[in-house]
Amino acid sequence: MNFYEKELRALQKSGRFRSREVVSKNLHDFASNDYLGLAHIPKLHTKACHKVEEYGIHAPKASLLVGGYHALHKEFEEYLCSCNGFEEGIVVGSGFNANIALIEALARKGDVVLMDEKYHASGVLASQIKSVTCKTFAHNDMNELEALLQKHQDKKRRIIAVEGIYSMDGDMLSKEVFALCERYDALLIVDEAHSSGVVGENLLGVYDYYNVKITPRHIKMGTLGKAYGSFGAYILASSHIVSYLLNRAKPLIYATALSLYDTALAHVSLEYIQANKESLKEQIYNRHESICSILSRDVAGLIVPIVVGDNNKVMQIRKNLEKKGFAIGAIREPTVPKAILRIIARLGEDEALFRMLLQQIRQEL
Repeated sequence: MNFYEKELRALQKSGRFRSREVVSKNLHDFASNDYLGLAHIPKLHTKACHKVEEYGIHAPKASLLVGGYHALHKEFEEYLCSCNGFEEGIVVGSGFNANIALIEALARKGDVVLMDEKYHASGVLASQIKSVTCKTFAHNDMNELEALLQKHQDKKRRIIAVEGIYSMDGDMLSKEVFALCERYDALLIVDEAHSSGVVGENLLGVYDYYNVKITPRHIKMGTLGKAYGSFGAYILASSHIVSYLLNRAKPLIYATALSLYDTALAHVSLEYIQANKESLKEQIYNRHESICSILSRDVAGLIVPIVVGDNNKVMQIRKNLEKKGFAIGAIREPTVPKAILRIIARLGEDEALFRMLLQQIRQEL
């Protein structure tokens, strides 16, 4: 009863077949999105457990709107807002769900979503919902975005969707998008999944990096499963937008609230980042210096993409590096236009090991 045998054979033949592999404890991790290495700090886990134990329950038990909204959720949301300068926040089960919630709920009849062509797959999926009108613009091309804004001035609302740092290219959002959203009275969604915790004076992402003044048209989404070393996501916006989302966004209304442990862990992790930001920024700077000196590349954050262009070759290089004790990402078509090595310059591994990895990669290319 192999209903999809032909499709699976085709994927194997093209080098695009995927399977799960249990993560190895014996490999140096330069593949995961644990950018700051916080997932390996025992005291953060212990602190989070103590926060949860204070309340006598360890699970949210229901959705945010049906008895599942816990004091730990509220406390973390308020801390996120105080750090980032937004009025109100919502914790969400995952970054994928946060993007679905935003695009599906905000884009009503008569509106248009203007989305960077390299926006995350979750946003792309949401944009394909029948009620959503979406137009894409060339990656980080502010001229094309402005042309679309001018073309669609008759729409009730224009909603721009961009990322702070793009997950596969590793490049940063153009600062001009903030001026464009003001000029054309547009809402702006910035997905900070790969920039929050990595860039900015306070390591809070591109709003922080560009020193943007927050206005009611700004919406920031971020994940907790990357630099914060936890799981889940958050949405920050005006109280008006948050109220609207709580009344219209299905992933918020019909899903169990974020786990209490993950909420507490993200909270203590953000506190750790703020208390240690100078040391963390210095380590990030050192990673950038190593990448520049060994691979002659500049990167915006901690993602180092290297185009290989062949699905089978990129997997072979990954295997070769595993034999030498290193875990890196190998991203194949069609996730990316051309197969890439995706190296994460994690602070959780020693700088000398990172430099050794870069030397090995240079030999493989």
